[in-house]
Amino acid sequence: MTAPHPLPVALVGGLHADARRAAVERLLRTVPGSIALHHDLATASAGTVRRTVRDRTGTLDEGEAPLVNDCACCALREDLMPELERLAASGTCRLAVVELWDSVEPKAMAEVVAAHAGEDLRLTGVITAVDPALVLPALGCGDDLAEAGLAAAAADQRTVADTFARQLEYPTVLALAEGTADGEDADGDRTAFGEPVAPADAADHALLSQLAPTARHIAVDSVELAAAAVAGFDVEAAAARQHPACALLPQEADADGVATLVWRGRRPFHPGRLYAALEDLCCAAARSRGRFWLADRPDTLLAWDAAGGALCVESAGPWLAALPDAAWDMVPPDRRVAASLDWDPEHGDRVQHLTFTSPGLDADGLRTLLESCLLTDAEYAGGPDAWRLLPAVFDELLDPVS
Repeated sequence: MTAPHPLPVALVGGLHADARRAAVERLLRTVPGSIALHHDLATASAGTVRRTVRDRTGTLDEGEAPLVNDCACCALREDLMPELERLAASGTCRLAVVELWDSVEPKAMAEVVAAHAGEDLRLTGVITAVDPALVLPALGCGDDLAEAGLAAAAADQRTVADTFARQLEYPTVLALAEGTADGEDADGDRTAFGEPVAPADAADHALLSQLAPTARHIAVDSVELAAAAVAGFDVEAAAARQHPACALLPQEADADGVATLVWRGRRPFHPGRLYAALEDLCCAAARSRGRFWLADRPDTLLAWDAAGGALCVESAGPWLAALPDAAWDMVPPDRRVAASLDWDPEHGDRVQHLTFTSPGLDADGLRTLLESCLLTDAEYAGGPDAWRLLPAVFDELLDPVS
């Protein structure tokens, strides 16, 4: 039986579990006929994922799903869609709220729901719930998820910081829940990731605003949260916002002791000098990201993604300037527009575009260090043939031997 209208589905995620639960409870209380589904991955070590279905009055159903390929997130995906389809077929549910587990990233789950959307289901919102006071502790935590008891699979090698960064930067809505408890020390003071935490202040809000400038920030107890949950969500646009070639990176900002540096350059980096500076660069800010190019790899667009003092450098494919004209027709429009905005008569869309956001940011020191990593006049004059002969020190990061 097909429901008369597609069932709206809203995802609510985030590492700040108490903030997330507060957002879910708010939706259940304000949207009549809403039902929340939650898969607890903490039981994955026992080979199962625990499912709970509830409404504003309490638990409606509980069950377990076995792991799929030894992966708790895979089990979540396999179990979630049948549950959503069952709710849609019932015709009694007005809003399905999917409460994601702590370390589950919203992108993967949003794409799963969107792929099954149709006459029965429609993804209408992706929300990350955040306690502003806990943003900096989460971004500063370089522990592996496994160390924090948050790994979704035995092979999960993500860190707390990089997982949280992606949870912040993907959704269109951040639900702000002030003063949620994360933990307490022996004296009863709040802690997060083992560190003491003070109540949120202006600097915490400035950091959050600079990290996620395009997202709507809505108080968890606001009536606007329910409207945001059903406003609609475009997974293709969300993916484009995160793609290294056309990401909507933060803008230059400086407020309440928190600053964002946007650094751009045209010359390629000297691979050796940049490699030697990596530790200083990735530890200089709570969060940095962007795209860049190396002299010895002039055709490769490289993605920069750093949080918690750890850096991930990955190839994101070729620069458009490195492709034959015939291949441009196969490139998404967003990518072509982004390339045209960065286009240079000599280098095409090749560009250094990196952003650094942090309290107490030393912007002048960062600029000096970054500029010192570019090719000198003499090195640049040697041209691409000479550049390709420079030490290929990034091979270990980009082309690891398995």
